[in-house]
Amino acid sequence: MAAAGCGSSSSSSAPAATSSAPAATSASAASSSGAASSSPSASSAATGSGAVNVLYAGSLVALMTKQVGPAFQTASGYSITGESAGSTALATDIKGKVYKGDVFISASPKADGRLMGTANGDWVSWYGSFATAGLVLGYNANSKFAADLKSKPWYEAITESGLKLGFTDPATDPKGVLSAEALTDTAKSKSVPALTTIANTKSDVFPEEDLVARLQSGQLDAGFFYTSEAVAAKIPYVPLTGVDLHATYTVTVLKGAPNEAGAEAFVSYLLGPAGQAALKQDGFTLTTPPKVTGSGVPSSLQSVLP
Repeated sequence: MAAAGCGSSSSSSAPAATSSAPAATSASAASSSGAASSSPSASSAATGSGAVNVLYAGSLVALMTKQVGPAFQTASGYSITGESAGSTALATDIKGKVYKGDVFISASPKADGRLMGTANGDWVSWYGSFATAGLVLGYNANSKFAADLKSKPWYEAITESGLKLGFTDPATDPKGVLSAEALTDTAKSKSVPALTTIANTKSDVFPEEDLVARLQSGQLDAGFFYTSEAVAAKIPYVPLTGVDLHATYTVTVLKGAPNEAGAEAFVSYLLGPAGQAALKQDGFTLTTPPKVTGSGVPSSLQSVLP
């Protein structure tokens, strides 16, 4: 399963820059992934065939490659392929026919809105909002700034000289938009103009698939993440006191899905008990039941998208 960074997709005719992230393809990989592993009876009953191409938000790389993706594959018999990028960038690439996907999982309903209606190609007629995750400041526990990041207000700690901060591109990724909003709003409310400077510093912008690794390797001292990312990657974090921002995750089957049966099976799995358990384990706040926007939900999904 390829993972493309939030900041590296574009609306051009060329595909988003990708980096390989191997998808687990065996029962052993699924069993090692934790919460989303399937039971022996489910595995023995697997009847699906062919690949399901899932285009998903970059903040879901760990969930898709280590948990839900391999477990669904074992339980269903379908294989999983996919691309990961900023939700806005993915919507642009879907609309531009750069990617031909079966399922689209976004971190913002606005990305789905870009694909709804005749003017947008009718790629999406409905979507289900199934979970949220708050925006937090993650940090490297070995950073020389770690003590200050834990004890000082976040908006003061990140302005310290020499601290290396990372966030994603607002132009391609909803998390980048939220990060910029947290910085600019707090700059005004707390009278910290340095935060506005940080928000406009392009050198702090990184592709999402690189952000966790850069933090864990010590290239960054801190970065903006969703709680779900931080929990999955075991990154310590502090809340963004003074702001309350979060991602809203959505899922849909795209128009003309090459493997429509597989797409519906995947959505059913994601929103079913095993998928929900994996989401809870990773720190997502579940939307129960999922909220449907639009019309045309397939009959096979009406039990999980009432």
